[in-house]
Amino acid sequence: MSSTPSTTSPKDRLANISGHMAGSTGSFFPASAVPQAPEDPLFGLMAAFRKDPFEKKVDLGIGAYRDDDAKPWVLPVVKKADEILRSDPKLNHEYLPIAGLPEFTSAAAKLMLGAESPAIQQKRVTSMQTISGTGAVHLGALFLSRFYSRPDKTVYFSAPTWANHNQIFSNVHLPIKTYPYFSTLTKGLDFTGMLDTIRNAAEGSIILLHACAHNPTGVDPTREQWKELARVIRQRSHFPFFDCAYQGFASGDVHADAWAVRYFVDEGFELCVAQSFAKNFGLYGERAGCFHFVTCPGSDAGSTIARIASQLAILQRSEISNPPAYGARIASLVLNDARLFAEWEANLRTMSGRIIDMRTALRSKLEALGTHGSWTHITDQIGMFSFTGLSEEQVLKIREDAHVYMTKNGRISMAGLNTKNIDYFAQAVDKVVRST
Repeated sequence: MSSTPSTTSPKDRLANISGHMAGSTGSFFPASAVPQAPEDPLFGLMAAFRKDPFEKKVDLGIGAYRDDDAKPWVLPVVKKADEILRSDPKLNHEYLPIAGLPEFTSAAAKLMLGAESPAIQQKRVTSMQTISGTGAVHLGALFLSRFYSRPDKTVYFSAPTWANHNQIFSNVHLPIKTYPYFSTLTKGLDFTGMLDTIRNAAEGSIILLHACAHNPTGVDPTREQWKELARVIRQRSHFPFFDCAYQGFASGDVHADAWAVRYFVDEGFELCVAQSFAKNFGLYGERAGCFHFVTCPGSDAGSTIARIASQLAILQRSEISNPPAYGARIASLVLNDARLFAEWEANLRTMSGRIIDMRTALRSKLEALGTHGSWTHITDQIGMFSFTGLSEEQVLKIREDAHVYMTKNGRISMAGLNTKNIDYFAQAVDKVVRST
């Protein structure tokens, strides 16, 4: 039997084959399903700074300490701890427990809550080592999304707050709202607006609070204001979630910087704390952090904290299995040795003291230049960051003209200023304020 000749041309057959091949190798993740994400603004700013060839450029964007030569500073006590660690013949690279290095987590809890904390003495605390403060916030958010039993799980942030808070809580599907915090008029705390919003929030809401050195504003409540906040939070049965990234770095005093957290614990609140050791130990890349959950006093506190610890361990196991060892070992050596701890406190005073000096110098130079407006907020604020009050237009102008890099909201890292660039920066601010 004769076959029917094909009427398809070689070109058509090749096109058909190409079509089948294209179909079989096409991605399951087209742009309609996975759109291109925007670049992280802060890391984009860092990249732009690195590419800028201008000799006198100034980086005031990144939240990392720099010395007076604009160089990273390895704390002397960290160098000593590193030598001790590397000289230990028992050092190995085995896995840590799921909850982390026990001598680190226990020391971290004492640092945050106080060695004599009633919560520690009554065994109402569980602590998990985390991937720095970011991991601690995430672990807490994930736990609350799964287990917080109140009908309204809305999380309230300050406006503004650390940009990553929004992403972390959104990723675990917790609804987000904000409370007023920074007053553009006074460049200080809008305490009335903050208090009113928290008072009117649905009962049992989650209130995220910066323990000290608020990021990005550098504006903290006074102790009397913290007490009033505690009264309102208790009246409304809210759940406090503290984020503490700057203990000891803000004022140079680890106890003063932990005052708000300790006050809430002493008042019997059930709460959690995300704790970072990036800034105060300079262990930025080692990702050492801790998450603490404190349950309220009561006859069932022991069983409650045991149940919470068990679920935190399950969450930790499924996400990171167990945390990295190096940074925790360094911090643990320092926190558990009285001599090294005292040296660490001195290192903290060096860092915080230099930043305070830069605040004083910047304010005095702007005032000497006669720069329009009041600059008292520069010295009123605390910690690594300052909200300058510069508008986005002024920020972009100063970047274009003077090659000074800061975030669009006018936040600057005070650690980026030093005796060699502060005059240049003050003059650049004065120029842009006068011209806009």
